[in-house]
Amino acid sequence: MEYDPNNPTQHESSIPPVEPSICPPPPPIAPVQPIPMRYPPPPQPTPKPKRSGWRIFWTIVLVLSILGNGFLFFCLIAAGAALATQGGGFLSHHEYVERVLLEGNPSAKIVVIRLEGIIDRGASEDIRRQIEIASEDPKVRGLIIRTITPGGMVSASDQIHRAICQYREQTNRPVIAFMETVAASGGYYTSVACDRIIAEPTAITGSIGVIMSNLVMQRLLEDKLGIQPVVIKSGLKKDWPSMYSLPSEEQKQYLTDKLIQPAYERFVSLVCEGRKHATDDAQIRRLADGSIFTAPEAMANKLIDAVGYLDDAVALAQSLAGTVNAKVVEYRIPFSLANFLGAQSKQSSLMSMDRTTLEELAQPRLMYLWDMQTP
Repeated sequence: MEYDPNNPTQHESSIPPVEPSICPPPPPIAPVQPIPMRYPPPPQPTPKPKRSGWRIFWTIVLVLSILGNGFLFFCLIAAGAALATQGGGFLSHHEYVERVLLEGNPSAKIVVIRLEGIIDRGASEDIRRQIEIASEDPKVRGLIIRTITPGGMVSASDQIHRAICQYREQTNRPVIAFMETVAASGGYYTSVACDRIIAEPTAITGSIGVIMSNLVMQRLLEDKLGIQPVVIKSGLKKDWPSMYSLPSEEQKQYLTDKLIQPAYERFVSLVCEGRKHATDDAQIRRLADGSIFTAPEAMANKLIDAVGYLDDAVALAQSLAGTVNAKVVEYRIPFSLANFLGAQSKQSSLMSMDRTTLEELAQPRLMYLWDMQTP
């Protein structure tokens, strides 16, 4: 009898037993193999580099190269110092190059030559070389001396004046002096050698005259250093002026008569010669007391011909030369290591206070110079 769950009279015992089902046994579990641990290999000692003959060879080459370059640099410094002691006279014609200031007809050139700074022997030689280069160039139609200087040595100023006059006589080409900033004393001395003079409106010129100065070291030697100088001379005037004592009135008059006055007379005579187209000797002598003038004042006193700028000077040079649209150039020295080292050595020698420098400072200096530092 089947069990009826809806019949409450049916006893649970009447429920037929359920035969248990027989399940197959599970498959055997395979044993787990252990994972072997992997460790990095122990560090091996770095093999020693093999000695190479090439490495030794290149090391020797590098050392020799450094020594050779050092020796070459030392030789260049020594050569520059030797050249500097020659006062700048080591530059030849081929070391100058043309720098174009204004493009124009290449067959007609106006050359601008810069006279700048204190006029000394080096400046004189430089200007004379440039003038000589211009005189040998058939394309050059005229010169402009661009003057920016308070003057300088009497002899150097006179040499530049003579070089300009010779150029005018030999080539029959015009020369214009163009003044910038300051063109006084020796700067005016050289300008009167030119055909015409043009000055910028703010330029200062004039200072026609001579100045001489020297250092007196008497108190320095005797009071500070305890040195008593002893001078033995063949004549009374042999050491006038002396660096060991202040000059007397007799000595001052002697130096004025022997040095100052002759240089002054030459200055005045050259100004009278150069400005005879504009004024007379009496007017020049009246102005030749060392006074400085602005450009308008100099124009009013006939010391210059015009007030203007560089382009006005170029136009005047072309007009006097009978040319138009000329190419305007200037001569420059290109940079080179030898010239740089020479200039540096010369500057260092000027700044060193050795015996020669002290003697030069103590010697009297005859100058065409507007010197604002003179006491």
